[in-house]
Amino acid sequence: MNQEKLMNLLLAPRITEKSTMVGEKHQQYVFKVLKSATKPQIRQAVELMFKVEVESVQVANVKGKSKVFKQAVGKRSDWKKAYVKLKPGFEINYMGT
Repeated sequence: MNQEKLMNLLLAPRITEKSTMVGEKHQQYVFKVLKSATKPQIRQAVELMFKVEVESVQVANVKGKSKVFKQAVGKRSDWKKAYVKLKPGFEINYMGT
């Protein structure tokens, strides 16, 4: 897969209370990725963008919530979440400091 496609694979880091707890306990980082992304592609994208070595990747498909707005029922989009574990000695700093 070419580098341009890999750069667009990771949509955003998921910085939530739950992902922070997982990160501290299991040394994992959580990203929102394209629904079509595979584990090897996610591994390549993280290694390319952050210059780290990835130990493992786990993915979860997240179902969108049903919402009601002014008596109209709608649904948020489904999305995919990736849990990335780095090899010892590597870390990702989201803030760039």
